[in-house]
Amino acid sequence: MLELAGNGGSVPRTPEELAAAITGKVTVPHKIRKRLTAAAQFIENFKHRKTIVHLMSECFAPTVEPSSLHRILTSMPQIPLIVDSWYDSACSGALADRFDWGQVQGLSQAEHFGTWTAYFDSTGIPTTSDAAASWNTLLYRPLGGIHPARNFLVSDSDFVEVLTEIDIQTPLPPRVQALRTNRHFLFLGCRFHDQLERIFARQIMKRSSDRHWAVIPGELTRKEARFLEEQKIERIDLPLREFENALTRNTVGELS
Repeated sequence: MLELAGNGGSVPRTPEELAAAITGKVTVPHKIRKRLTAAAQFIENFKHRKTIVHLMSECFAPTVEPSSLHRILTSMPQIPLIVDSWYDSACSGALADRFDWGQVQGLSQAEHFGTWTAYFDSTGIPTTSDAAASWNTLLYRPLGGIHPARNFLVSDSDFVEVLTEIDIQTPLPPRVQALRTNRHFLFLGCRFHDQLERIFARQIMKRSSDRHWAVIPGELTRKEARFLEEQKIERIDLPLREFENALTRNTVGELS
């Protein structure tokens, strides 16, 4: 998705880019330099948790201008749930002109032990889970995000804590669980070649409908193909830019 944004390259766009960014500022063992969660864990262990939060905050400090696709999707109040699986500000920025939304972010147990999520209203003010029932659109950020409170799940221990409980759905917000029931999911910018991505997607989709879509161009890996088949996700074989253009044309046509 960030490749569609005009200045999306101002922040790391992939785990590999993020690993390179943080290990470029703090020395970590060579064998884990390219492994984001392991590199973050090393920094957390030997430089303190505050150091990894500071590095992540530096990486995602630039404001990312939302793409046309971000703006189209966030302008549709009939979409009740948007799951944003990265740390940047593009999606929340696209929602900024609306007042009928809020977000829930995953929390690191290293900083918020015993509390899995934090809720924020459209202005970024902390609120309660009860408030989410009145929002037309809920932005769910399972890995946290730069705004409004610099919450980041990024280290090995962050994910171990979540994955220990995710099968019984404890880390997933109740409102997300309610909204997904019998719903369809559309995946944009997701490649399911990483086990962590597949686990999160599978658990977030649990008890949803039996038909979904994913815009994924080019050849699939064996694990990606198996995951799509298992989860009944129909692939749309298009570059994301072409999908954005097609959706823009159709949306403009409907409005006119």
